[in-house]
Amino acid sequence: MALYLLYESASGYGLFLAHGIDEIGQNTEAVRNSITDLNRFGKVVKLEAFNPFESALDALNQCNAVSEGQMTEELQNFLERSLPKVKEGKKAKFSLGLAEPKLGSHIHEVTKIPCQSNEFVLEILRGVRLHFEKFIENLKHGDLEKAQLGLSHSYSRAKVKFNVNRVDNMVTQAIVLLDTLDKDINTFSMRVREWYSWHFPELVKIVNDNYLYAKVAKFVDDKSQLSEDKISALTEIVGDEDKAKEIVEAAKASMGQDLSPVDLINVKLFAQRVMDLVEYRKNLYDYLVAKMHDIAPNLAALIGEVVGARLISHAGSLTNLAKCPSSTLQILGAEKALFRALKTKGNTPKYGLIFHSSFIGRASARNKGRMARYLANKCSIASRLDCFLDKSTTTFGEKLREQVEERLDFYDKGVAPRKNLDVMKAAIETVEDKDTEMDVDELSTKKSKKKKSKVDVVEYAQPMIEDKPLETNGDASEEPKSEKKKKKKEKRKSEQEAEHEEDQTVDNGNGVHEDGTAKKKKKKKNKEDNGEELQAAVEIKKKKKKSKVQDDE
Repeated sequence: MALYLLYESASGYGLFLAHGIDEIGQNTEAVRNSITDLNRFGKVVKLEAFNPFESALDALNQCNAVSEGQMTEELQNFLERSLPKVKEGKKAKFSLGLAEPKLGSHIHEVTKIPCQSNEFVLEILRGVRLHFEKFIENLKHGDLEKAQLGLSHSYSRAKVKFNVNRVDNMVTQAIVLLDTLDKDINTFSMRVREWYSWHFPELVKIVNDNYLYAKVAKFVDDKSQLSEDKISALTEIVGDEDKAKEIVEAAKASMGQDLSPVDLINVKLFAQRVMDLVEYRKNLYDYLVAKMHDIAPNLAALIGEVVGARLISHAGSLTNLAKCPSSTLQILGAEKALFRALKTKGNTPKYGLIFHSSFIGRASARNKGRMARYLANKCSIASRLDCFLDKSTTTFGEKLREQVEERLDFYDKGVAPRKNLDVMKAAIETVEDKDTEMDVDELSTKKSKKKKSKVDVVEYAQPMIEDKPLETNGDASEEPKSEKKKKKKEKRKSEQEAEHEEDQTVDNGNGVHEDGTAKKKKKKKNKEDNGEELQAAVEIKKKKKKSKVQDDE
């Protein structure tokens, strides 16, 4: 059976025919030895056809299709044109060797061409890649390298552009920065405590919080100048008047040494830097919460923003996390303990990053493993919903959280939880109800806008009618009958005036649009008047003649 090889280069598709495979015996070691020598390899592999790409954009499209395992129309036409045709009802006497198994399966589905991808084919394609410039005659030295460089740059640029709108990259950066900021703030605050304790050592025991300690250290500055006048300002910082008084009393009887003004300025500047870092950490946390609600609302509603962001960061992206099974997600972050347990044949870890969730902390010691397995199951469902849903909603995450709460009650009190199918049905119904409510609200807003436009038109057409306020039922019942009659009369008059105006507009319209017909009617009336006058004159003449005849007789 003949073996054809499809090689995807940066300049085009190449189809090669491998001869003498039976002599080699399909031995990969023999192929490796024959690859380096062009004379030996050229006897085995020969170029059958070459289809160059039309442009750099075409090369990028073909490269994207190959990486996704899809066969383009150009590749299909090239294979049908270059490979020997197979009669209907008969098996092909050749096979096509490929480096990508997914592409081979797609080609076989569409064209029914038998494809294979194994170590032997990959070794031959490695030799083709090595001597590709010498197989094509018109290809100049250095052209292939330029094409490869340009295609690699455009391909990587397209991949980066594809990931620009993926906000999970921002989530991973934010959570890593948040962890580093926590470590830095702890180390810097300890440095502030140690530095300022040479001047005011009693303050460490009074103020425990790092941020408050830096604030108080900046405010107190020199302990000798601290008096009872500053108690009100200290209470605003500390939040407790007793603590403020205790600080003032401790400053009076402090055992610390005096510092020079330059040293105190440096301590104040460093305390201000620590305060700025703490404030920036708060803003960064708010940013992370907002991003998590945008990218993974269900996962954030289920397990929290920080733990969900850590899972996404450890997996690499939201799509990678969605691809993970629940067993992998359960021990995500505990890889060292897992491999150490596998190496020493000990107990494997029950949880990784999920341990930071409040659910596992609330579970009892014997149920922590069960709770971790159940929570990992729900987290995998939530991550897949966030990854593949078109509209972002938190209803599924809230329902999954209710399920986890019910499971905790089941472990503690024995209350039977609801089934997953029922919960998901209820979540889908709530989502559909929300969608219908949104549609109804949009329709109502559109109708109200249309009504407003109609009212404006009516008011513009009837400027003589006075605007009247809307009447409630209570006001109408309280009004006297005389006022009602007056209003009815005014309504009738306004309606009559409106009808009169409409009649006038209609008449004017007829006069404007039908000038010719109106003139014709006038002419007809004039003619009829003239005919009547003539008939009257003729009758008078007849009467005169009759009177003359009677006189003659």
